[in-house]
Parts: sequence; structure tokens; C-alpha cells
Amino acid sequence: MKSIFGLNENIVAALSYIAGPFSGIIVLILERENKFVRFHALQSTLWFLFLMIAGWMLDLIQRVLGSIPLLGWGLGLIIGMVLWAGGILYIVSKLFLMFKAFQNAVFKMPIIGDVVWNQVN
Repeated sequence: MKSIFGLNENIVAALSYIAGPFSGIIVLILERENKFVRFHALQSTLWFLFLMIAGWMLDLIQRVLGSIPLLGWGLGLIIGMVLWAGGILYIVSKLFLMFKAFQNAVFKMPIIGDVVWNQVN
């Protein structure tokens, strides 16, 4: 099936993940008809916004706690490792979700996927 962009829906759905929430928002605004594409665009928007906001909050906490002598160094190291793992999660989930969309599959991320599914349908 074609999307409003004139491309196959699986290509547009995969491209909605390419720039995280930004590409998801653009595709969501422009695509009004195709539920498959809208599902992936909305999931991209919510999932990657969640990861970005969580990363910003952890970074802020790391900076604040980093000012505490000794204790701050240890907590900063732990939070830094969590941020590193979050970055890996961001990249891996982006590639995985793009792959699933390209395969014409509807893969729901935990919690967010069900919300998106209900919103689109």
C-alpha cells in the first residue's frame, strides 16, 4: 500500500524513526490516512521523546550530584553508566524499529506501543 508521500508504507514507516521524534512528528503531521505509517510515526515520537527526556533528567541529576565530594563521584559514575546504556538503547531500538517497520511489522514498544495502538485505531 502507498502512503501519502507516494512511497510504500513500509519505507515511510521506517523513515519515521530515522531522526527520532523529529522525523516522527513530521510524518505524523503529513500522513493523515495510513494507520500503519501513523502508528510508527507516533511510536517514534513518543518512544524517542521519552528516552531523550529521561537522558536529560539523568544528566541534570548527574551534574547536581557531581558537586558532592566523594559521594558525587561514585553516583556520577553510576549515572554515567546508565546514560551510556541509554544511548546504546536509543541506537539499538532505532535500528530494530526501523527494521520491523520495513518488514511491514507492527512491533509495540512496552507501554508506549499499546497507547499508540489505541490512539491510531
